[in-house]
Amino acid sequence: MSQINESAIKTPGVYTTEIPAFPPSVAQVATAIPAFIGYTENDTDTKGNSWHLKPKRITSLLEYQQTFGGAPKESNLAVKIVEHHDSGGNLVSADVTASISGSPSTKYLMFYALQMFFMNGGGPCYIVSVNTYTTGGGSVAHTDLQKGLDSIEPEDEPTLIVFTDGSAVDTSANYYTLQNNALALCAKLQDRFSLIDVYDNTNDTGTNASNFRSGIGANNLNYGATYYPNLVTVLSYSYDDTAVPLTISVAGGGAAKLTSTHLDGLAGENKVVYNQASSAVQQLGIALSPSAAIAGVMAAVDATRGVWKAPANVSLNGVQSLSDNVTDESQGGLNIDAGSGKSINAIRSFIGKGILVWGSRTLDGNSNDFRYVPVRRFFIMVEESVKKATMQFVFEPNDSNTWVRVRGMIENFLTNLWRLGALAGAKPEQAFYVRVGLGVTMTFDDVLNGKMIVEIGMAPVRPAEFIILRFTQIQQTS
Repeated sequence: MSQINESAIKTPGVYTTEIPAFPPSVAQVATAIPAFIGYTENDTDTKGNSWHLKPKRITSLLEYQQTFGGAPKESNLAVKIVEHHDSGGNLVSADVTASISGSPSTKYLMFYALQMFFMNGGGPCYIVSVNTYTTGGGSVAHTDLQKGLDSIEPEDEPTLIVFTDGSAVDTSANYYTLQNNALALCAKLQDRFSLIDVYDNTNDTGTNASNFRSGIGANNLNYGATYYPNLVTVLSYSYDDTAVPLTISVAGGGAAKLTSTHLDGLAGENKVVYNQASSAVQQLGIALSPSAAIAGVMAAVDATRGVWKAPANVSLNGVQSLSDNVTDESQGGLNIDAGSGKSINAIRSFIGKGILVWGSRTLDGNSNDFRYVPVRRFFIMVEESVKKATMQFVFEPNDSNTWVRVRGMIENFLTNLWRLGALAGAKPEQAFYVRVGLGVTMTFDDVLNGKMIVEIGMAPVRPAEFIILRFTQIQQTS
């Protein structure tokens, strides 16, 4: 836009000025851009650029692999083979089972978490590599993850925070300190939301919930949400054939025909049995915390319905079972806690429906303002969008002309959201209001001190969490 101060014209000639035809507008910011913080195989790309503690934006799993590599090799896998022989002692078939001896050795789950994120509808995201698998030495240090959290603070685009390796931190106290710091950062910046996993997984719902509520603290709770239990996924472990030991026996006794001691030797000895063994290893489900999958669900729901729609009653892809069976009764204790209000959203399996996200509360479950995840995230979106759009008016004349333009800009934005179903009300004036002006939101002293105060009220839609059907009999009338 070109403007000419007509009173300052002194030279004869023709002057042109462009008059803006449209008012300023508010552009909606992105709502589901997670920052995944954890350990990666590499932190230097093929061009030699270091990404150690430097957030990198990616849009696909392939892009992740090109910079950060893949998953660590699992070393605790084992395969058991039982041979079946014919009357002549020849091998005719084999029963093959694979298992994790003890527990998975790897604690670095970033790659698997990214798989679940994209599998459930995820899109652009940020990766923060706090260290490589080698420098991490097989353990997860909460100090490393804290550095990753600090590094994401200056980034403006991320709207979700996920610690992919958080549940492997050495103690629950350190883990919850880290998560409390994440909540504090969200509250400080007011432009992001934290997805928090339950540290304990004892298959005792009540114990896990109690330990979580004791550890998470009481501050900034409306900026986070928790989902339970862990997911047993369809993902396959990354492994090396030479590191998978074999145990071979014969049904009914006798000498085994196969002599390989590790899976790599079996490939040349008997290809059929090798394929059976490889398939058995690949079918071992990897147990993961749910936050990455939930971030994918949020991205998908935001894209198709809007951030004001609860990311719930949605099926999870890539999940074969759950680490704990949540019932109606046990979910009641998770969803509502009269004492602390720290709601825990359940993930449940329903016959004929699959595995569904069955909760949409923030950790501030007793709050009437921000009890629900979509309400909190909707306000974050509106606040950030309006904040960015209003930046153009900084240092503009603080008079009625500017106030009218600002109010009109915000009202147009909220009207569009109302039409999309984000705000409740039969008419726009019943769904929101925007106030600005001398004697309305500002005093003379405010104006003298350079303050332009805009007050915005909104009636967000809330999810129908409890649907109650009431039936009664009526008297026959004919």
